[in-house]
Amino acid sequence: MSVALGPVTELVGRERESAALVERLRDPSVRLLTVTGRAGVGKSRLAAEAVREIAGEPGAESGGESGAGFGRVAVVDAAQWYADGREPLLPPAGPGTSGRVLLLLDGCDHQVRPAAAGAVAALAADPRVVVLATAVEPLGVYGEQLLPLAPLPVPGYADSGDDPHEVPAAASVALFVRRARDADPAFALTLENAAAVTEICTRLDGLPLAVELAARRLRLLSPQSLAARLRGRTTVLAGGPAHAPERHRSLSALAEWSCRGLDGPARALLDRLSVYESGFGLSAAGASAEADVETLLDRGLLAVVDEEQGEPRLAVTEPVRSHCRAELADSGRGGAALDAHAERYRLLVTSALPGLNGTEQERLLRELAAEGPNVTAALRRLRERGDDEAVGALVLGCRLPWLTQGRLREGLEWCDSAAEPAGAPVPEAVRARLADMSGLFALALGDPQEAVRRHRRALALGKAVGDRRQNALASVHLGTALLKAGDAPGARAVLVAALSALASMGVTGGAAAASAALAAVMRAEGDRRKALELLDRAEEAFRRTRDARGLAGTLRTSAALALEGEDPDRAEGALREALRLYGAIDERSELPELLEEFALLLLRTAPAQRPRTVRLLAAADTLRAATGAEVPDAWRSEAERARTELSARLDWSDFATAWAEGVRMTAREAVAEALSAPVSSRRPAAGAVAEAQALTPRQVQVALLVSEGLTNRHIAARLDISEWTVVNHVRQVMRRLGCTSRVQVAGAVGRWA
Repeated sequence: MSVALGPVTELVGRERESAALVERLRDPSVRLLTVTGRAGVGKSRLAAEAVREIAGEPGAESGGESGAGFGRVAVVDAAQWYADGREPLLPPAGPGTSGRVLLLLDGCDHQVRPAAAGAVAALAADPRVVVLATAVEPLGVYGEQLLPLAPLPVPGYADSGDDPHEVPAAASVALFVRRARDADPAFALTLENAAAVTEICTRLDGLPLAVELAARRLRLLSPQSLAARLRGRTTVLAGGPAHAPERHRSLSALAEWSCRGLDGPARALLDRLSVYESGFGLSAAGASAEADVETLLDRGLLAVVDEEQGEPRLAVTEPVRSHCRAELADSGRGGAALDAHAERYRLLVTSALPGLNGTEQERLLRELAAEGPNVTAALRRLRERGDDEAVGALVLGCRLPWLTQGRLREGLEWCDSAAEPAGAPVPEAVRARLADMSGLFALALGDPQEAVRRHRRALALGKAVGDRRQNALASVHLGTALLKAGDAPGARAVLVAALSALASMGVTGGAAAASAALAAVMRAEGDRRKALELLDRAEEAFRRTRDARGLAGTLRTSAALALEGEDPDRAEGALREALRLYGAIDERSELPELLEEFALLLLRTAPAQRPRTVRLLAAADTLRAATGAEVPDAWRSEAERARTELSARLDWSDFATAWAEGVRMTAREAVAEALSAPVSSRRPAAGAVAEAQALTPRQVQVALLVSEGLTNRHIAARLDISEWTVVNHVRQVMRRLGCTSRVQVAGAVGRWA
């Protein structure tokens, strides 16, 4: 049976896909082309538009040949064809008909799929027939070609830069605005509603049907109110056109239809994963469930939303996720699923703790950043069920991940709520650690006085408990805060005692942090020699333990000392290595200040890099604002002076353009922008490359291993040579590079990169 193409509606955001589809249908080698994609993505509309274009060409449907060589076009609703008894898809051609035949077979899904695949395979015997099918997943017929159709792109905050004039560049927003104006001609995208529209389109995954249903609701609700409603459940959207199939009239019906036909294990996996937030790893499904994961991916019920360290990050798509969660809640199984999810992430964070300050730091921080929304969901669930002890432990485990991710205000609030729960009081030892952790967030937010108050509270609680190690670590944090608050003598007194205690207990990481903090105090007091000695000690320890964040902070202090000593080359090398380290762990809290430090160095040493300097200052401003941190007055004044100088030396349009480019940069792009600045040419001709060339191949190997923090014994084992030979190589490396310590060798190797 043939059917009409349906009402004409303008395609929005599908110009490329439409052109590609028509072009492939015109290709004589194409016999079967299936447009695949999840329900509601717009497969039927795209296919109908392509057929309409081809049918409108001269010759089509008139007995002659169109530009594509089609003398006949037919459209069949696969579900209706199946219900009517599967009559022949193509009735015999009438007299005078010539050329190829284009058949659109729309909706080859669920129970219709096997029959449609068989009918299409039978048609393959006729070389004149070209079949265009639409289906959620491929038909699996020999010779089938695919055109996967994804949801419309959604605006990211980094892409839009919070600028409402750039938000419409995302096709999902353009569709939303077009359909919103159909419902309310007075609707316009404004500064006030741009964020809400962005949230709506993002929450709906850019799914065209969902976006259109949401836009229709603006007759009653404001974008802000609609966004708030969708946070609970997207399946509240309904009100599709009366002529549309039932599954297209509401997101609840669409989700129910999408889940039909799943076997038991696949449906059970979908239900279990529906309680996860977007971005979970493949391990959440379990190693034995890979076949079911493939099934869910093929049917558009799961989607790959990102990739981290070679592993896909997944999400249950909307509105299926909302539908499954509602069914779990209605059946009484929702609580158990949420508890299992919370336990999984409690164990994930707990098991990561030993490696977070050492060799596994980069991998673990990236994994925990990707899983951040799920960790937060686990915390909420633990708090809902009143498990205050588990909440406190999980919050404490999030200290370094949250600091690195720039989740400062959120971290502070969780520390406070975990320390003073609504139920029974948590143990004093936990309260002491939470108070200490909250001081770190307060300092990162730019409030050193509040940080000092919180760290002193932590010490008071800790002394009552008698945890000598924790008290020493809290003292390191207190000393750092005191220095930021302007009390260098007080900071020195606290840090000297803390360093002695941590060193005596063999707490390597804590002692390194104390050394680095005390070096900053010595620098502030003008004791350059002592500061360099402490920094060498801290740098060696951080390199040995591979603590990237601790090492980067130490290198920044080294750079400041080098600049004070009129050694900009050494400062540049240290800052570049710090940038690479922050980039590797995707650091967000301290990165803005580092970008400003590097930008100010460029301004001082590379006048030709002024546009790049502007971009880096703008990126630092924007990235800091995202963390909610305040800037110390002295540092703000220096940055403002730099901006004033740059705006005076650059043409205003060049300055404005560079600033706008910097504002739109992500953290990763800002790091790349800084590192792409040409390395200073002030070094002697026998620079870093010449340094490396001055060494023998074996000496280069030894130098590289020294830079990784390996001891002579470990290097000997790695290279299968004697330890005495390693000692001689190290001596030669130091002599040829002009170094007096292994730390300086590591710095020289860093300049080779």
